[in-house]
Formats: sequence, structure tokens, C-alpha cells
Amino acid sequence: MSSTQEKIKQDLKQLDSLISAATKKINGKKENDICRYIPSPTGIGYIHHFTMRKMRTEEPEKLQTMINKYVVNVDKPNKVSPKPRAARGSRKRRDQFVFTKQDIDRMLHMARDAGDRDMIRKLTPKKDLRSIKRELISSIRHGRIDQDLWHSYVEIVNSYNVLAATQAPVANA
Repeated sequence: MSSTQEKIKQDLKQLDSLISAATKKINGKKENDICRYIPSPTGIGYIHHFTMRKMRTEEPEKLQTMINKYVVNVDKPNKVSPKPRAARGSRKRRDQFVFTKQDIDRMLHMARDAGDRDMIRKLTPKKDLRSIKRELISSIRHGRIDQDLWHSYVEIVNSYNVLAATQAPVANA
């Protein structure tokens, strides 16, 4: 073995012993617990445990100095506060209106009173072809005719036909 390989092995052993000493000092269970005591290079939050693992192989001297500086050579090591994260749901669009079910029902009722078929069609929940067929057959059996249900049936059948027509040339090609 060459002297450089022996030196690298010795450095890694020193680093391992330093990590175990630091883990004991902070009363940690595993070496990743040290990460919470070492600030990140940006200064915001602590270093990630993947970063520490990478430093262990690629920059062991730098990791050794960081552990000495922030954990071992300090009387009482301080935990670094975590990096501030965005709240869940913070990516929601702010320019869109949020309507409750009651709001939509009220608007649907107003659209029915006004006779606005287009608004009624937009506000009614979309149903699949099977459920519309079932409701249409049921209404015919009970002797009542629901014009809106018939229009939604015709609209869905037409959209299925258009979809089938656009996909047919692709299948034949």
C-alpha cells in the first residue's frame, strides 16, 4: 500500500472517531443528528444529512473543521434553527374565487330562476354517460321529461362521437 492510501485511511478513522465523539456530546443516537448543529454554507438552516455524507468522502477536512468548530470545541453546542419552508398549499392560485357547495347551489338556484341554461350547465356537476342514461331511463319510466337531462345526454354523446372520430384516423395510420 502506498503512503497516500494509508493517510486517507487514517484520516477517515480520525473523522469517524470525531463523528462518534460529536454524536456522544450531543446525546445523539446516529451520526445524522450532528447535522442539526452545523449551519449550512448559505447561513440559513442546518446542513442536510446528504450534504454531510458527501462531505465525508469529498471534503473530509472541511467536515472535520466544521464538526470541531460547531460541536466538539464548544462547551454547549447550539442547535441551528431549520430552514424556513413554504407553508403547505402556498402555491394555490390567489386570483381564483373559492366557492363553497352552498355558494354554488345558490348560484345554480339563481340561474334556474333566471332561465340561464348556459350558466346552469356550467354549475351542475359533470356526470358520466352511464349515470345520465340511468337517470334518463328512470325519468321516462316515471312519466316525466327532464329537458336539461336530455340536453346533457345529447352533449355527452356528441362529445364521445367527436372524440372517437378524432382517434379513428390515428388508429388506422
